[in-house]
Amino acid sequence: MAKGILGKKVGMTQVFAANGALVPVTVIEVSGNVVLQKKTVETDGYSSVQIGYAEKKLSRSTKPEKGHASKASTTPKRFVKEIAGEDMLAFEVGQVVKPNIFIEGELVDVTGTSKGKGYSGSIKRHNYSIGPKAHGSGYHRGSGSMGAIDAARIFKNKKMPGRMGGEQKTMQNLEIVKIDLEKNVMLIKGNVPGPKGSYVIVSNAVKSNSSAINPEALA
Repeated sequence: MAKGILGKKVGMTQVFAANGALVPVTVIEVSGNVVLQKKTVETDGYSSVQIGYAEKKLSRSTKPEKGHASKASTTPKRFVKEIAGEDMLAFEVGQVVKPNIFIEGELVDVTGTSKGKGYSGSIKRHNYSIGPKAHGSGYHRGSGSMGAIDAARIFKNKKMPGRMGGEQKTMQNLEIVKIDLEKNVMLIKGNVPGPKGSYVIVSNAVKSNSSAINPEALA
């Protein structure tokens, strides 16, 4: 990642594009992103910037969290992530990162934790095919073969029923439809992982040639 920002998924809505087309968008709130730490090749072996988002109660914060945040003249944060790359080093510790580091129309990747769906069968969880539906089949929604007949065990990584969802997922090449600096929200075309109120990371798309950080964001 060359540039990125943290946010919270508010929900989905729809807006009209300039050509009159109806575009489904996800609203992401990104206010209060603060640079907590800068890491360089000389001191840490790699380049990145640590960003904190969402206020955390002091009563629920540890002493190390309070001390770490005080170096940036801010309060402890609930969601802390590192954005790798040298581009973000242009920000200073304690500086607020605004959504205008991106521009409208730019492609981004959004990373979040998918919705948990509980214990699910192999057909729903791994998209297995359903067995014959005839009355004499006797096998409709099973997991299929368990592997070698003489192994006396099930091989590792066999796709079976289990807990579905609750995993880190990334949606790639999503277009930024609108950036509202006054409300500190971004409208991103399409859906992003996670339920309403969950935290997400918005970063430049790794599969496209993203532009550099908008100079207005550094002012």
